[in-house]
Amino acid sequence: MNIIIRVAIIVLTIMVGLAVGSFLNVVIYRLPNNMSLSKPASHCPKCNHKIKWYDNIPVLSYIILRGKCRYCKEKISFRYPAIELINMTLWFICLICFTNVIVPTMAVNWIKFGTSLITCSALICIFCIDLDHMVIPDVLQGVFLVAALVLLLDKPDFKHILLKLIGFGAMFLLFYIVNTCYKLIKHRDGIGFGDVILASLGGLYLGIYEMLYGLLIACISGAIILILIGLIKKEKGREYPFATFLTGGILIAMFTGEYVINWYSKLLGGF
Repeated sequence: MNIIIRVAIIVLTIMVGLAVGSFLNVVIYRLPNNMSLSKPASHCPKCNHKIKWYDNIPVLSYIILRGKCRYCKEKISFRYPAIELINMTLWFICLICFTNVIVPTMAVNWIKFGTSLITCSALICIFCIDLDHMVIPDVLQGVFLVAALVLLLDKPDFKHILLKLIGFGAMFLLFYIVNTCYKLIKHRDGIGFGDVILASLGGLYLGIYEMLYGLLIACISGAIILILIGLIKKEKGREYPFATFLTGGILIAMFTGEYVINWYSKLLGGF
């Protein structure tokens, strides 16, 4: 692969990653509110003025407009360009990890690359929607499911598929048992069913070992952040969506899980 093709792929990944990130903002706002993703066209929520194409360029328009609507000067949330940049960054990391475009010595895995792009974007939406509404839309779970099923084609051997199926079943059973025990003690759900499904799909996508690693990251990061929030805000009894931590754990496991598991396996003499 010559340098021109490499640069073209990098530029294309960045540009499409930003554009898709802009669309994710639409999904995050409209999907939980049962709105069409295509109609009406993008508009300012305060003055209702239709946003022109030149005011809807990812990141660049936000900088030019200084974070304000061109017409009513209403402040535009920094979340919009942040999500565009995060999606672009994750797509770029996918390019590094699963292709040889950036690092020529890397093994090429186009199936993992394609499914990882879809998964990253879906998890961004799940993170934001669950944070805002404490709900995970079924359609996003469906997108994650399709990506996980397609990824089974990556290594269509018995052991590989078995570990993924075990990951799916083990995560479902674990979360279901934890929620049942919590319900018996507190007489209410402690884990939403959407979280149960998300963890199960994470197990199907990553496999049992990498998903356990991702779950560990989610639990540790969640505990630290909630302790800090409790110390700063001194809030008691408030519920926080676990999917916001679980999505982060799945993403980290997606990019680093294989290396960590291999290292740990060698440390223990293989398993």
